[in-house]
This record gives sequence, structure tokens and C-alpha cells, in this order.
Amino acid sequence: MKKISLGLPCLVALSAGLLHGQLIAPAPAEQMVSVEPDVKVQVLDWGGTGRPLIFLSGLGDDAHVYDKFAPKFREKYHVYAITRRGFGASSKPAPTTENYNADRLGDDVLAVIDALKLYRPVLVGHSIAGEELSSVGSRHPEKISGLIYLDAGMGYAYYDAGAGWIVLDMLDLKRKLQQFEDGTIKDERQFMHDILIATQQFEKDLQQMTKETPNVPLPPAPPPPPRRPAIPAAIQFGEKKYTKIDAPILALFAVPHAASPALKDYPAVKAAIVEADRQRSSAQANAFEAGLPSAHVVRLPNASHYIFKSNEADVVREMDAFLAKLP
Repeated sequence: MKKISLGLPCLVALSAGLLHGQLIAPAPAEQMVSVEPDVKVQVLDWGGTGRPLIFLSGLGDDAHVYDKFAPKFREKYHVYAITRRGFGASSKPAPTTENYNADRLGDDVLAVIDALKLYRPVLVGHSIAGEELSSVGSRHPEKISGLIYLDAGMGYAYYDAGAGWIVLDMLDLKRKLQQFEDGTIKDERQFMHDILIATQQFEKDLQQMTKETPNVPLPPAPPPPPRRPAIPAAIQFGEKKYTKIDAPILALFAVPHAASPALKDYPAVKAAIVEADRQRSSAQANAFEAGLPSAHVVRLPNASHYIFKSNEADVVREMDAFLAKLP
């Protein structure tokens, strides 16, 4: 029998690729899936067997942000990830709220599910992807088996007036002011009451943001661009208030988030900001838990916003437990 020699370089690569007794997963297959005329999104496919698991990235990231994390689930699930329109290799339609509002982005996910003929996948979303999870889960729960929010359960995913969300509250106030400007008010007394409530809600959000904004001389940074990038702005200003989601849910929250390293020399300021973040994150996690009975909420103290990186073992454990219980 002929001997096969792997050679030193191959052996080194093989040993470096062994993690917990498993080989690092191969690079994913990539394809472009049409979600509407002239718009295609990038889909990564790591393979695997079992229930489909679809990962959705946060604002500004593409599907490759999950290159190291998503393949950990290949043993039991068929693992995919989608790059949202406007980013990475996906199509970049004009930056209008019509092209990037929450339900439009949710429709892209549904289009991928249909195109690939995936039966009731579980959606896993980080950060702003929470709005896509909530869009699909509130409108088409029959298309999915469950939703997993990775620090993605903020106001754009589940809105509660007690916790508030500055973008949605600003848009609400803006619409009421537009009514005043357009002269379309039908009941002046009701309008004054409504705009007072909207103003108070927005003021509360601003006060919270002020608590979380450091008032210290931070290291010099490059000047910001003259305007907010157009596509992220279209996404943020296309947010929607979701209040009812009929699907099994796992929601992981960083409560509080890890403090910025830039604050290490300002302990008092750091403590105040961490406490303000704890209050806001706790309020949202509590509202999510109280308002969505199907949700299992997990709070991870001092995790970063990229919770699947800073607390990988915790997230894998919670996801495994949640997925194992799905029918």
C-alpha cells in the first residue's frame, strides 16, 4: 500500500485548524438571490444538515461577519447568512425609505427563504437585524420556526413607550409637526394633547442619550463625514413599531454593555455611563420580556454589542438549548 505523506506544512495547518475536536469549517459557498426586480442579495452557505439556520448581520456588516461563528452550528443545522441589500456584494438600490424600510428588508429575507425552498428556518439576527426578525415574525410567523436576537431586541425590534426608542419617537413627533405645517389637523384639542405626549417622549429619549454621552476630552478622532451615510440613514428612518410577534424567541441582551476603553482614565464618568446604559438596556429587556410571552430573555452583563464575539460560549450555549427545544 502506498504511503501518503501529509508533509509538515499540511500537518501544521491541520493541527491549527482543530478546535474542540472539530476542523474549521470550509469557506462558505456563495450565491446571489433575486429578491425583487434588479435587486439581488448575497447568500453564504456553510452547509450542514438539519433545520435551516439563517444569520442576519448588523448595520454596516455583511454576512462574512459570521465567518467564525455561524459554522459552529453546522453539525446539527444547515447554516446560511444573508448580506442585507445596500452592503457588501448585495445590490445597492437608491437610498430611499421605500427601498430600505423595515418591512422591505424583511421581505428580502422571505424572498430568500422562498427562493432556496427552506422549510421554516430559524432566523438569527444581530443589532439592527432585529427589525427584520420582527418584521417576518409579526407578519409571517408560519414561515419560520423561531427567532434569535443577538443584542438585537432594541426599540426597532420591539417598541414599548416606557422604554422608548429615539428614532421612532422622533419620527412620530416629526409626523405630528408635519400635520401642523400642512394644516391637516382635524381636532385641534386632540392634536395639542398628542403632540405634547410625543414631545415629552422625545425629550425623555434625549435625556437618556445625554446620560450615555461622555463629557470628557477623548482622544482626537478624524472629522466625521459631512452627512450621515445615505443607506444606513434610509434604514434607520425606515424603522417601524413592532409590538406583537407570534414566534418562539430567544433574546440575548448585553446589560450593561462593556464600557469603552477610551473611558479607562475617567472612572467616575465611566461608572455613570455604564449605569445609564444599564438602566436603558434593562428597561428594554424587561419590556421585551413582559410584552412578548413567547420570548426567553437572557441578560449578559458587560458583554459588547457584538455579543456573539465577546461572549461566544454563552451565546452558543443559549442558542443550542433554545434550538433543541423547538418542535
